[in-house]
Amino acid sequence: MSKYKILNDKTIEKMNKNSAVAKGRLWIVAAPSGGGKTSLVESAVEKMPNLVRSISFTTREKRVGEIDGKDYVFVDKAAFERLIVEKKMLEYETVFDNYYGTSLSFINEHLLAGRDVVLTIDWQGSRHVRKIVPESKGLEERLQNRGQDNEEVIAKRMEQAKEQASHYDEFDYLIINDDFDKALNELITIFSAERLRRHRQVINHANLISEILA
Repeated sequence: MSKYKILNDKTIEKMNKNSAVAKGRLWIVAAPSGGGKTSLVESAVEKMPNLVRSISFTTREKRVGEIDGKDYVFVDKAAFERLIVEKKMLEYETVFDNYYGTSLSFINEHLLAGRDVVLTIDWQGSRHVRKIVPESKGLEERLQNRGQDNEEVIAKRMEQAKEQASHYDEFDYLIINDDFDKALNELITIFSAERLRRHRQVINHANLISEILA
């Protein structure tokens, strides 16, 4: 069971104010667990400048091969709850008795520096984050078995995948991840096109535009 929380109205007001002057864009890429969204985003980050993936905090145990600070920031329950009390999380959720959350300071730092930030979360998280910061979203639909989970967990993931896919119409873009290279190219195209929108170009090239029009 997943339960999302968002921060109070003052925090939302602050985020909206910051987003008005931020040079970067906050993106949400959502898909069922095991749908390949993390691999797609990491590949896009490698190919595109000024694009970063938000690294979630979590209280769950590390899986084999995962690296602290790269895949997740692993903390204990007490530390995570302290971050919640101190209003240092943009959003957080509980999944199977474990916390997952997004660092507010991480998001603000990169957006204000002109970097695009990608959140890889589910449709519930995307719905809540859209209440805080305006952004565009993508949804990839593909479920693959990690080979690390038991049958009960796999069954729960399949059920969640159906629920996730049913909310595709809440997103601005839809990517079908049945061909990784094709899906990656589509994702990069979406990111690139957004950077060419007039309001982004005006902010990023304000001095040049002023010189041309002087």
